[in-house]
Amino acid sequence: MYYLGLDIGSSSIKAALVEIATGKSVGVVQEPEQEMSMFAQKNGWAEQKPDDWWLHVCNAIKRLKKQHNISRTQIKGIGISYQMHGLVIVDKDGNPLRKSIIWCDSRAVEIGNDAFTAIGEEKCSTQLLNSPANFTASKLKWVKDNEPEIYNKIYKFMLPGDYIAYKFSNKINTTISGLSEGIFWDFKNNSIANFLLENYGIDPSLVPDIVDTFSNQSQVNDQGETESTIAAGTPIFYRAGDQPNNALSLNVFNPGEVAATGGTSGVVYAITDSLSVKESARVNNFAHVNYNKQSQARIGKLLCINGAGIQYRWLLNNLDVSSYEEMNNLASAIPVGSDGVCVIPFGNGAERMLNNKEIGTRIVNLNLNNHHKGHMCRAALEGIAFSFVYGVEILKSDGIKPSVIRAGNDNLFRSEIFANTVATLIEQEIEIYNTTGAIGAARAADLHKGDFESFGKSIIDNDHVMTFMPFKDKSLYLKAYNNWKTELEIILNTK
Repeated sequence: MYYLGLDIGSSSIKAALVEIATGKSVGVVQEPEQEMSMFAQKNGWAEQKPDDWWLHVCNAIKRLKKQHNISRTQIKGIGISYQMHGLVIVDKDGNPLRKSIIWCDSRAVEIGNDAFTAIGEEKCSTQLLNSPANFTASKLKWVKDNEPEIYNKIYKFMLPGDYIAYKFSNKINTTISGLSEGIFWDFKNNSIANFLLENYGIDPSLVPDIVDTFSNQSQVNDQGETESTIAAGTPIFYRAGDQPNNALSLNVFNPGEVAATGGTSGVVYAITDSLSVKESARVNNFAHVNYNKQSQARIGKLLCINGAGIQYRWLLNNLDVSSYEEMNNLASAIPVGSDGVCVIPFGNGAERMLNNKEIGTRIVNLNLNNHHKGHMCRAALEGIAFSFVYGVEILKSDGIKPSVIRAGNDNLFRSEIFANTVATLIEQEIEIYNTTGAIGAARAADLHKGDFESFGKSIIDNDHVMTFMPFKDKSLYLKAYNNWKTELEIILNTK
């Protein structure tokens, strides 16, 4: 018997099967094979059709079942991970009224900034744990202001994962974790943030019903069976946004545990049990998947680093090198500190952790007589690693006390230079796991039973790849990091 996990991304849909008894991954497929289309009517806009997600979900399920000769009745539960901060709005018949305004759409920035000022920084920080910013609530306000004829037809708003669950079941509901990522949750009063809805003039009746993150949220109905080929009656046991789900996939649930990703951009997601917020302008705070309003405060502090793997990929495309392996070999021949060369790797737009400053990528201290592409490769890896360390320092100033860092076996964490640099400077071991969001969502379907110990054991047994230990002597790394930070601060002070 199996659980099905779905990961609803903006570039593709991934579907995974895991064995219920062992938690072992059976297979993963991606739909479509090429990236999904994105609509951008204006600069800074990004939209997708919710029914395109559903089409690719159904196709992925059919492929997965065929490849592994799985019948519809062998799938006993569904878990859903999804791209965060998107807005789906439907009429009373459940039909989308417009394309989804997705996470990377920036049209509502000023709306969120104005609300932050009008409501007050202290109230937003203590009750929302965030600025309203460019999150789902602000996008809904944009629709109200700019498309009133559409707004007036809204029956409910949803997040992307809510919509997929609805297509399976014809039930519209959401979770506290989901509402918090849309900035609809009041943590002080453990309720819908009615004061924000009032500020935006949004009718509270548009908020979906709330279900527990780990629960029998709804069941596949007859129409869902016809379209998805999952048997009617199959329960949806779990859903969460992609970053909380990534943390879950890495067995990160408790204060001090940190999940990290090092793909095109980087993320550090740390768990705390404190509602205290110091860095609301630079760090986002959401209800983690195991947040419980009755008894357990579990907050995920999310720090994003835009200029991460994209920096190293740029070098691959523009240096005379053939592969990442060649770049890593060149970098390994260069000493710690890259003989003084520094790469400031923030060339992928404004960096929230730098107070939304856009400083670009900078290469400093390059000597044209002594330095070569090996120095550039090492300096880039170190620069990205230093940006992670800088981010962890921000999280520490916001009350996080890291006890362990767990990371997926993705781009940057495959590099020993990168992983050793981060581990040594933050003085914490980094555990590497070979897992994905879809696999994590499938496994999470079993957590409605409440057995978190067995869940964690299945991850360790099935996915652990290796552990990077911090070097005892970090003097060279610390000197290089301080040089890098000095260069960064010079740039920030001129912006």
